[in-house]
Amino acid sequence: MKKEPEKDSLLVLSGGMDSTTMLYDYARRIAVAVYCRYGANHESRELECARYNCSRLNIPLREIDLSFIGGNFKSSLLEGADAIPEGNYDDLSMKSTVVPFRNGIMLAAAAGLAESLGLKRVMIANHAGDHAIYPDCRPGFIAAMALAISEGTYEHVELFAPYTSLTKGEIALRGKNLGVDYSHTYSCYRGGERHCGKCGTCRERIEALEFAGITINE
Repeated sequence: MKKEPEKDSLLVLSGGMDSTTMLYDYARRIAVAVYCRYGANHESRELECARYNCSRLNIPLREIDLSFIGGNFKSSLLEGADAIPEGNYDDLSMKSTVVPFRNGIMLAAAAGLAESLGLKRVMIANHAGDHAIYPDCRPGFIAAMALAISEGTYEHVELFAPYTSLTKGEIALRGKNLGVDYSHTYSCYRGGERHCGKCGTCRERIEALEFAGITINE
């Protein structure tokens, strides 16, 4: 009889396409998923999706309060729907959506929680499409953070980022093969009831779904 893999991992889950795909992709290894509340425009819609998918897979979801980010940091992602620019994901205007060192803060919190729970690794779903705009999604950052987490924990917790070199379209195709229902994911930076279809993250989502041959009602 084949032995089930050990549930030894913690996933930083946003409720968007990429981390939700990873939730399904590595469900047999994920002991707990973590949603970080930091005051983003789209927080309530993201969290709704994160809760839905964790419930479907019977994976516990923890919600961590990082609200000091929303109260102190500068980003259009924290300033309401009207502050979000329209355009492609790699447009210069999209730099306004950067939340300074967000992933570094989230990963630090996740690493501390993982060690507290006796888990061996932290998972993050950054991907190649993020690299142009977000410095805390790039391979160099991931490598540096992996070293910091390993060196800063007694059990040398591992940072696992298997989607770093994949495009969002390739991730969507992976999710399609896993049976992920992307209608229960949310990406729009404006945070409305429906995806606006005009902001950079919406446009990238549309392109990824088209690449994978997925049609959903947004």
